[in-house]
Amino acid sequence: MNPVVGLDISKEETHGQAFLKRGKPFRGTFHFEHTREGLTNLHHVLNDVESVSKQRPLLILEATGHYQNPVVQS
Repeated sequence: MNPVVGLDISKEETHGQAFLKRGKPFRGTFHFEHTREGLTNLHHVLNDVESVSKQRPLLILEATGHYQNPVVQS
């Protein structure tokens, strides 16, 4: 299994958990606000997962209507 990052997106913030492979979480859960700084923090998490796993992680998002737009567009 490739590394994955699951994101639970709400109106103003997102909570997430990264996994290097099935059943092997990467660090703990994290959250970020939908601001420039928050999205930069998400980018750092994605880069860290990629650095450790040597593979780009797959992002899994819940269907939220439009709340995911700031995250998807970054």
